[in-house]
Amino acid sequence: MKVVIFLPNWVGDLTMATPTLRTLRRHFGPNAHLVGIIRPYLRGLLGGTSWLNELWSYQPKGSDPTARFWAVVARLRRQRCDLAVLLTNSLRSGLMAALGGVRRRVGYDRDGRHWLLTDPVPLPRQGGRIRPMPMVEYYLGLADAIGCRRDSLCLELATRPEDEQSAESVWTQFGWQRAERPVVLNCSGAFGSSKLWPVEYFAQLAQRVVDQLGQKVLVFCGPSERQRARQIVQLAARENVVSMADQPMDFGTAKAVLRRGRLMVSTDSGPRHIAAAFGVPVITLYGPLEPIWSWNPTQRAVDLMVEQLDCLGCGRPKCPLGHHACMRELSVDRVYEALVQMWMSLGRQAA
Repeated sequence: MKVVIFLPNWVGDLTMATPTLRTLRRHFGPNAHLVGIIRPYLRGLLGGTSWLNELWSYQPKGSDPTARFWAVVARLRRQRCDLAVLLTNSLRSGLMAALGGVRRRVGYDRDGRHWLLTDPVPLPRQGGRIRPMPMVEYYLGLADAIGCRRDSLCLELATRPEDEQSAESVWTQFGWQRAERPVVLNCSGAFGSSKLWPVEYFAQLAQRVVDQLGQKVLVFCGPSERQRARQIVQLAARENVVSMADQPMDFGTAKAVLRRGRLMVSTDSGPRHIAAAFGVPVITLYGPLEPIWSWNPTQRAVDLMVEQLDCLGCGRPKCPLGHHACMRELSVDRVYEALVQMWMSLGRQAA
């Protein structure tokens, strides 16, 4: 059995698809050949996992000619796959699977691609509109359509020895002992500025964690948020507040660093899901997207938002009203209170 899986294009979405990858591997068994089609920058996220036999890069406008549309189509035709599972929603992925000669093509019936699928799966709807649902359930719905028996909803990632060695080097640069487990503040927001909590709020929260809880703070960021992370450290002005802004940014290091966190306060972004995949408790700050998309009962998680806003969950990368109230009105006091409650809960569990 040869199965090709078109993988999600965002860090958080790909992490939330890991229960589906695990389910597909269990369903088809160790002798099946599972191929993942993935954006090149995401390859390291799945490093250390064993569900897929191969990863094929796909970057339609990239410099690598082997990762472009027609090159991947030709590779699919040579592979003669039995089944395609389209975790992506695009028309292009359906077209690629059809032109690649994949015999059975399973995906959600959306974006005008019904005619490209042999098994179009109806979208869950409510009142004529797509019903909001957890992404982990959304992806597993395609496994259900194939006839798979569901596995756990737990997100799952892995690290390799070299990843742990890189994280150890980061700890050494910070002057920390190997057993040090910091509070992680994640200021990332690749989706857009609408997901970003103000840097001054993060800095004030970091000060409280150090001064009142006596804990070290690690400010985590993506490549495009390095300056924000530096600003948070500068504004916090505490020796025990450091950042990843000048550390390696590969996924292996990121995973190994995040799994060492005691707990995380995070924007609604990819690192939040990576931490959750390693069992790290997460407090997530929501605004433009509703918590339902990330909901997962297997996680230790607290979701915070400004409930009174009519514009909550607008789904826009940038605040269309210009006030960014969904993030600015989420106070440091409220976030710190949730952090303390989670901290105390973890202490009781340890006892």
